[in-house]
Amino acid sequence: MSAEGHDHAHDHEHEHHHKETFITKYIFSIDHKMIAKQYLITGIIMGVIGIAMSLLFRMQLAWPEESFKIFNVLLGDKFAPDGVMANDIYLALVTIHGTIMVFFVLTAGLSGTFSNLLIPLQIGARDMASGFMNMISYWLFFLSAVIMLCSLFVEAGPASAGWTIYPPLSALPQAIPGSGTGMTLWLVSMAIFIASSLMGSLNYIVTVINLRTKGMSMTRLPLTIWTFFVTAIIGVISFPVLLSAALLLIFDRSFGTSFFLSDIYIAGEVLHYQGGSPVLFEHLFWFLGHPEVYIVILPAMGLVSEIMATNSRKPIFGYRAMIMSVLAIAFLSTIVWGHHMFISGMNPFLGSVFTFTTLLIAIPSAVKAFNWITTLWKGNLQLNPAMLFSIGMVSTFITGGLTGIILGDSTLDINVHDTYFVIAHFHLVMGISALYGMFAGIYHWFPKMYGRMLNKNLGYIHFWVTAVCAYGVFFPMHFIGLAGLPRRYYTNTNFPLFDDLQNVNVLITTFALVGGAFQLVFLYNFFASIFNGKKAVQNPWRSTTLEWTTPVEHIHGNWPGEIPEVHRWAYDYSNPEHEEDFVPQTVPMKPGESVLHH
Repeated sequence: MSAEGHDHAHDHEHEHHHKETFITKYIFSIDHKMIAKQYLITGIIMGVIGIAMSLLFRMQLAWPEESFKIFNVLLGDKFAPDGVMANDIYLALVTIHGTIMVFFVLTAGLSGTFSNLLIPLQIGARDMASGFMNMISYWLFFLSAVIMLCSLFVEAGPASAGWTIYPPLSALPQAIPGSGTGMTLWLVSMAIFIASSLMGSLNYIVTVINLRTKGMSMTRLPLTIWTFFVTAIIGVISFPVLLSAALLLIFDRSFGTSFFLSDIYIAGEVLHYQGGSPVLFEHLFWFLGHPEVYIVILPAMGLVSEIMATNSRKPIFGYRAMIMSVLAIAFLSTIVWGHHMFISGMNPFLGSVFTFTTLLIAIPSAVKAFNWITTLWKGNLQLNPAMLFSIGMVSTFITGGLTGIILGDSTLDINVHDTYFVIAHFHLVMGISALYGMFAGIYHWFPKMYGRMLNKNLGYIHFWVTAVCAYGVFFPMHFIGLAGLPRRYYTNTNFPLFDDLQNVNVLITTFALVGGAFQLVFLYNFFASIFNGKKAVQNPWRSTTLEWTTPVEHIHGNWPGEIPEVHRWAYDYSNPEHEEDFVPQTVPMKPGESVLHH
């Protein structure tokens, strides 16, 4: 490939690398492996903050009007007088929790971490196409995270129009307390985040196309690389649309335009806006918002495919079908956004078109689910924590996907729209499934990142408690949603109709608090193992892909000397023509050996 000349020119430089200082190694690093770690640790810190917020508002929902000292300590006298949560801060917590989890944990924790770590290692490249641009994309991400957290300390409170920031709540600074400076900081943070995401995505695309090693054709790429590649393409197509929505919203807020505003009264006062449409904002937002679901879940699908093949000791079932389904999901994901808007006054015919495309996307998703199950079938299963989280991801993806069929149908959706049924659906299908994919990836590639092993027994505790608590939180939500309980209400005590559901809210919150507490087991395991974990061998999982041919000790440039050449596809497990149950991609084909293919 075109990478060869580039590699030979840089070999000398890589082997005799100048001594790195702390700042060049850990802060302004252009090594993709270090940038992956930076993304991961930033994502974990943001995840702790996002989960802590959800526990606070779950406590409010379970025990409304109760006084909790922790509310007063964390939120202050203004937002929790006498330890009772104010309704303004409840909306703000819901908004920032959603924003942090979707953008700063799942998008960055999956794409940022694993695309950076695995793309050069698995395609046989020295580094990303542009190390400098890679570094800039991380620091823009970090900056946007800091600005988002700063918005928590604004006097009137952070943005509180929901993570979807629909106008007019987000467009009028005087609408609610969180519509002021906090909302402006939210928009600035997201604009910077989108710039970071676009730089990262372009880098991933160029690297996969141009820097594959000799013999690494597209049909020999591991499924991880296919999903990262397609995810980056979806990001390049859809993120600019959210940027345009954010810029127009900034104009409406600060410069008197009315792209999204029309005929509005506040406290009896007629505002001068006319001619805009809040529904236009919904179209722009969801044109990113729905592909975003796949930007989050596709990398998790790729990681799970890789881990399942390795730990079943079997080739992945239907390799080409898996690639086709990823491409089909990418295409269809851009034409289903209207299913978020069935009750926005949409033309019923247009609603039926979006219903059709939404139900259509279930087909490639089902192909993936069946292929994973068939990969497990009669495999020699190694049930380590990474494999358990992978199987858990398939379970939650199927559970959440089934309710998606109900929400994708315009007639059925109208009955449960904006209830807890929707929350249960998307948390299972994208939140928990993507988190499981991320945990599976961390358990599997931790030895590659840090040269040490995670504690297996702590991993088992982490998985089982998380699995039970995740279903304990989100399964009952389907039922309170079907009973009509609306989302985003900070208490339901004003509605005698919902009194009987209060016990279910207490149950959900109890599971959430236990599940949240047990994430500390993972945090301890992760940070303790970086320093004290058992030293890893070069290929601990006996895996076939290229990243396990690099030395355990990290070097900038990945391989000392020549880059290995690839001779076979990525899933040569239990090949009857070889004695070992795995054949690395670098092993040449024997004379007369039949090509195991897809």
